[in-house]
Amino acid sequence: MRLVFAGTPEPAVPSLRALLASERHEVVAVVTRPDAQAGRGRRVVRSPIGALADEHGIEVLTPPKASDPAFLARLAEIAPDACPVVAYGALLPQAALDIPEHGWVNLHFSLLPAWRGAAPVQAAIRAGDEITGASTFRIVKELDAGPVYGVITEQITATDTAGVLLGRLSESGAKLLVSTMDGIADGTLRAVEQASDGVSYAPKVTVEDARVSFADPGTAVDRQIRAVSPEPGAWAEFRGERLKLGPVTVVDEPGPPPGELVVERKRVLVGTASKPVRLGEVQAQGKKRMAATDWARGTRIEQGERLQ
Repeated sequence: MRLVFAGTPEPAVPSLRALLASERHEVVAVVTRPDAQAGRGRRVVRSPIGALADEHGIEVLTPPKASDPAFLARLAEIAPDACPVVAYGALLPQAALDIPEHGWVNLHFSLLPAWRGAAPVQAAIRAGDEITGASTFRIVKELDAGPVYGVITEQITATDTAGVLLGRLSESGAKLLVSTMDGIADGTLRAVEQASDGVSYAPKVTVEDARVSFADPGTAVDRQIRAVSPEPGAWAEFRGERLKLGPVTVVDEPGPPPGELVVERKRVLVGTASKPVRLGEVQAQGKKRMAATDWARGTRIEQGERLQ
């Protein structure tokens, strides 16, 4: 099939690579978000998908909105059979959805209908799910509600961060997307409507969502921090300044009151509503990431001080 691939961030790259390597399909163009400023120098850079397309000499479309008339006209000229999508990052109007014969087929990193929305991996970790996965489905007007072509499952381990889990899903999901395109091309794959029960939503995670509440139990603190690592990154306040927090370990022993710090020679504990957590790496404002014990020694934490 002639494909126009839509995607933007790094997790979409394995899918585009897999489709480019497929002998059964031809990626004739990609759609990605416009070039944006990034890094300390605020240089304008191509998205990871745009950069990969440039390497392969593929046409790159960067409409400010998918409803842009010039974009819709060009897409109609290209006349793709289908448009596979992975984390494109913008809403698609019906005018765009109607152009390819086989529609727009999205790879979504959850077992639909669970965790529809922008941050399914983060939501699954924070909720304490033991199993997640990825689904391919045909995009319809309602958010992530289209009929499903296929799924793969993935176990969530006790130490998975959102970044690590998404990395695994992006690789296994790429294989699912290619097999879905194969099945659509063969006419052997039919999409099945999603169940009406079990629907849950995973909105975009904000910086404020990443602020850790030590008034929660230790297991909840652990999950929250892993769910927002590496982006946007967990944090709490200490002495009125933001302190970034890496993944923690729940300690099976009594601890101090919620938020209170206990500094020992080889570990730094923080109290929660249940068992304390042991801090891993932290980063104070204007400083590099470091082990919590090194930070505590340099900061000279006094008894009773707390993270808020």
